[in-house]
Amino acid sequence: MSDVLQVEDLRVRYHTLAGPVRAVEGVSFSLKKGERLGLVGESGSGKSTTVLALLRMLKPPARIEAGRVLLDGEDLLQLSEDEMRQARFAKISLIPQGAMNSLNPVMRIKAQLLDTLQYHRQQNGHATRGEMLDHIHYLLESVGLNPAVANMYPHELSGGMKQRVCIAMGISLQPRVILADEPTSALDVVVQRQVMETLGKVQEAIDASLILVGHDMGLMAQFVNTIGVMYAGKLVEVGPVDDMFEEPLHPYTQMLIASLPSLEGKGVFKGIPGITPSLLNPPPGCAFHPRCPKVMDQCRAVVPTLQEVRPGRWVSCLLY
Repeated sequence: MSDVLQVEDLRVRYHTLAGPVRAVEGVSFSLKKGERLGLVGESGSGKSTTVLALLRMLKPPARIEAGRVLLDGEDLLQLSEDEMRQARFAKISLIPQGAMNSLNPVMRIKAQLLDTLQYHRQQNGHATRGEMLDHIHYLLESVGLNPAVANMYPHELSGGMKQRVCIAMGISLQPRVILADEPTSALDVVVQRQVMETLGKVQEAIDASLILVGHDMGLMAQFVNTIGVMYAGKLVEVGPVDDMFEEPLHPYTQMLIASLPSLEGKGVFKGIPGITPSLLNPPPGCAFHPRCPKVMDQCRAVVPTLQEVRPGRWVSCLLY
């Protein structure tokens, strides 16, 4: 199966008065048709910056310094601003974190969905206004909402309903790739499940590939096919979800999974000691070595690279 999306050596810096912050440092991965990839890691690991870089939605002082983002062979980083605006939603779309902050509070849901459709379709004469309104009703029904929601304002909707509207907006033009940046972070567990079921259903319906960003390893285990673990702006392990949980290879992945709550060990929580490193002045060698229980002398000087150590298993660690 051919790759829909290929990310090669992506590098993003936040340029500050104190110097460049290396938010994304040489990230490379691929995404197959229909695949669900989960990006996990602690806050500040570069997950959201990676996703926003794919859409070229980063604002100064952030800057994409290097890399390629190939969507069906076309490098998104080489498109003009107008071409990139055309690609958003039509080829690659975002379901953002915090739906209330993403929806315009003074516009009805219908107007916000219509705005996207009009920009991409009406200017090319591909759809009339009536056809677009019918499509909006179809989109709302496809995410489990009554078409009457189209005439409501965001403040009239619950958190789960607002997130479903964002999903409807994200699939409105049937993109090849959907980027979901912590879409359930502000929702309770029952609504989280409903939203993720909706997201999975519509993703399969339009035969899109999906990248899910989040902290919840349990959610990833239930939803994605492949997991990419990020630390200090780099991917440190990538592999099939079942293999990653059965036998995590990188010490950081092992500690992330060990920190999950367990019914066998009630009241016992295992955190990861230490704090994430400064991306302004990262430590020499492996960025994880100050917190790693398996650290070796060479880890303090040699920077590991992401290598395939087993079929389908990629790890950036000097133990392998």
